[in-house]
Amino acid sequence: MPQTITKGYKALVAEAESRIETLSVAEAQALHGRDEVVFVDLRDPRELEREGRMPGAFHCPRGMLEFWIDPESPYAKPVFQEDKRFVFFCGGGWRSALAAQAAQEMGLKPVAHLAGGFGAWKQAGAPVEPPAPRKG
Repeated sequence: MPQTITKGYKALVAEAESRIETLSVAEAQALHGRDEVVFVDLRDPRELEREGRMPGAFHCPRGMLEFWIDPESPYAKPVFQEDKRFVFFCGGGWRSALAAQAAQEMGLKPVAHLAGGFGAWKQAGAPVEPPAPRKG
């Protein structure tokens, strides 16, 4: 028998966005480069290679986030133990909404996510490090 999905991704994202802070690109640009703010890039490495990076962002693949946040995890990353504001972003704003909610539920604070993700950031003309040239 086929699976019956009772809550789709749109509902999950909407629920997350109702519980977290969502920043516009303009609001995020105002925070970019500040020492007390860490931008967390959740995109897959292939997305970074294809589309470029936000200068200064910390890369954390979405699948590792909870493990990197938890100081008791063998995969914990020191950046998540710092007294900073964390702004999560992905390609289009869906994964980052879910990630910011998970981080907030784990006790990381303050957190926010970037509406429209890296796509909106890039489209607005915000700073981008282009992809490295391919070898061979």
